[in-house]
Amino acid sequence: MNATAKRLSLALGMLAIATGCTATSNPSAQTEQPQEATQVTNSQTVATSTIKIDGSSTVYPITQAIAKEYKANPENKAIVEVKISGTSGGFEKFCKGETDISNASRPILKAEMEACDKNGIRFMEFPIAFDALTVAINPQNNWAKDITIEELKKIWEPGAEGKITKWNQVRSSWPDKPLNLYGAGGDSGTFDYFTEATVGKARASRKDYTASEDDNVLVEGISKDPNALGYFGYAYYERNQDKLKALAVNSGKGAVLPSLKSVEENKYQPLSRPLFIYVNLWSNKDRTALSNFVRYYIEKGSKAASFVGYIPLPNDSKNLNYVHLNKGKVGTVFGGEAKLNLTIGELLRKEGKF
Repeated sequence: MNATAKRLSLALGMLAIATGCTATSNPSAQTEQPQEATQVTNSQTVATSTIKIDGSSTVYPITQAIAKEYKANPENKAIVEVKISGTSGGFEKFCKGETDISNASRPILKAEMEACDKNGIRFMEFPIAFDALTVAINPQNNWAKDITIEELKKIWEPGAEGKITKWNQVRSSWPDKPLNLYGAGGDSGTFDYFTEATVGKARASRKDYTASEDDNVLVEGISKDPNALGYFGYAYYERNQDKLKALAVNSGKGAVLPSLKSVEENKYQPLSRPLFIYVNLWSNKDRTALSNFVRYYIEKGSKAASFVGYIPLPNDSKNLNYVHLNKGKVGTVFGGEAKLNLTIGELLRKEGKF
């Protein structure tokens, strides 16, 4: 696959416009349009182009790092705006045609695909890193070192609201102290994924907790609260290890801490997950500028992911992303549903068949 990808990435120039994504019984089925459809008029200028990005706070550090480096080169005239509204909030804007790129901590869902299709929005899906969704506590907590998936369900399921309010209600050996919860808001892809992985149903969660789509808000809250427990993307834990402590998660095969190694060895389940950007190359008046930025993103993605604290994908993923970009592949390999316990190898096999 590597050799093929490299040949294609060198041989193919401009992008081919693919037909719009449709919410059919086979959402990942693709078609391609002739190469001449990609020609850009001379009147388009990079200098006046603005690339609008929104979505996941989990993916934000990667995209922000790449955008900052991109803008540091005076040859890159495009303006790159990166904002946070959560994965669901980002897809809402993306499928209305308000943004060019959507950061996502989960795959696009069927309802979002239908919204994009209704508005004529065509999207390309690029996996850019892996995350170890982290359960964190305050460093002053000297009683909790690990937690089971069953205990996380006991804490976060809707029926726990107003009832599971102390640490000793979760595990009898823990103290009779308040259990103060911090977690992702309803527009966050992290909220969708975490609830499905722990409670067993996406978006099924108690509501009596401090919620935010901005992971920095959660970090700040947990760091100041000795009785706190919360969850967010691994990069936010990596950057704040001086004021946070991660709990090892036991899914039935022993307690495992989040780390690059535990994700690569497929041991940190079910809280390992891929991260994405979704791109609408036909949204921007200057398609060349947007295409150039996406190519830059693919090239720098692994380095940026590692720099901010996520698990970088192997070169095979970068090569596959180039192939799909050059071919103008539109759609998703996930069929509008998130997949739990996905490994890096399984992700690459999915992408390879795309």
